[in-house]
Amino acid sequence: MAASTGNHGQSLAWAGARFGVPVTIFVPEGSNPIKVASMRALGATIVEHGKDYDDARAECERRAAATGVRYVHSGNEPYLIAGVATAALEVLEAWPEVDVLIVPIGGGSGAAGASSVAKAIDPRCEVIGVQSEGAPAAYLSWREGTPVSRDAVHTFADGLATRTPFELPQRILRQHLDDFLLVSDDELRRAMRVLLLEAHVVAEGAGAASTAAAWKLRERLRGKRVALWVSGANATAASIEAALAAGPLIA
Repeated sequence: MAASTGNHGQSLAWAGARFGVPVTIFVPEGSNPIKVASMRALGATIVEHGKDYDDARAECERRAAATGVRYVHSGNEPYLIAGVATAALEVLEAWPEVDVLIVPIGGGSGAAGASSVAKAIDPRCEVIGVQSEGAPAAYLSWREGTPVSRDAVHTFADGLATRTPFELPQRILRQHLDDFLLVSDDELRRAMRVLLLEAHVVAEGAGAASTAAAWKLRERLRGKRVALWVSGANATAASIEAALAAGPLIA
């Protein structure tokens, strides 16, 4: 069992299908229909519960404990962090000269993996995390060095929309992450637009977060070799229309 807004759930559903293990994913009510359809197509059982990810997570944890089913947390899971860390390993093997990695953060597993790999292989490589300003729990927890939760999230980027920090990724990020910033929903939409029109890459809100951050930090990054994580392509028609309407990134 796992709780997810869709990306973690798709990964687990794929693995379950590959290895013949039944998978149940708890998702918030009204979740991205593309992600839900993908998880179902991969064979997962879907349970809709609550208004957001954290509501779905709490119910998943309750049911997993009651039934004894293996619960795969989307952040507090060493094997998961090791798995997503291989993406950073591939970047550094293919492009050892890279100066900066920019990674979206919801729960923080991706950035925890990327920063662990970068600091082990090339300590000079800077790793920057980015989260939505409408869901800043991980950002605030990292900045303050103590868990900070929020009562609600206010962002369309469901992959970034966590109300509570995750203990294991936070521990790793406090040790290895170089910087962390927030971007607005408008900046996310504009980044989605530039990825679509200039790079011909479809990105959902969370997938465009690194591009939004790079634009925000463009003066600081000028002349550096920067790798951006575009970590989700499940953009709905409505979100793409909103991105196109948002206009270009503002100078």
